[in-house]
Amino acid sequence: MESPPADTAPQTPALTYRAPTEEDHARVLAVLDRWWDGLGGDDGARQRAGLLPRLFFQHFTDTSVVVERDGHLVAFLIGFLSQSRPEEAYIHFVGVDPALHGHGLGGELYRRFFDTVRAHGRTIVRAITSETNTGSRAFHARMGFTEAEQSFPGYDGPGTTRVTFVRELEP
Repeated sequence: MESPPADTAPQTPALTYRAPTEEDHARVLAVLDRWWDGLGGDDGARQRAGLLPRLFFQHFTDTSVVVERDGHLVAFLIGFLSQSRPEEAYIHFVGVDPALHGHGLGGELYRRFFDTVRAHGRTIVRAITSETNTGSRAFHARMGFTEAEQSFPGYDGPGTTRVTFVRELEP
């Protein structure tokens, strides 16, 4: 079998995708400040950590994923199937090492989540981001999401404004 031309070869060394374990909780928290470049200072760090309690690494492992390269965490997606809305799923938090931005890893995480959602008979995926995160908003648009609400004040409590996204999946 011939090798693909150099311009179509994978841009990153081999990646390992797997379900998260409880031990991954500390690993994910340890990279948040660096991956978000200290956004928001100490208050921002507390908010990010507060959005990822250990329970996600205990109870939502079948629908979430961590990605490693050579044993080092390089990305994660925490998502779940809604218990209250049987047609929906929710992407709660996603992170990709900034050194790997632009290599398609975020898109691959979403596509894998969509496949999981479809396998469970779900057809709607929801997500949110902060109002000022233009990069995230553009990424979600590229992934086929529409902005359900462009500004939702108080979404995560006082002083937080979020943009909500929705994407309908083909069964």
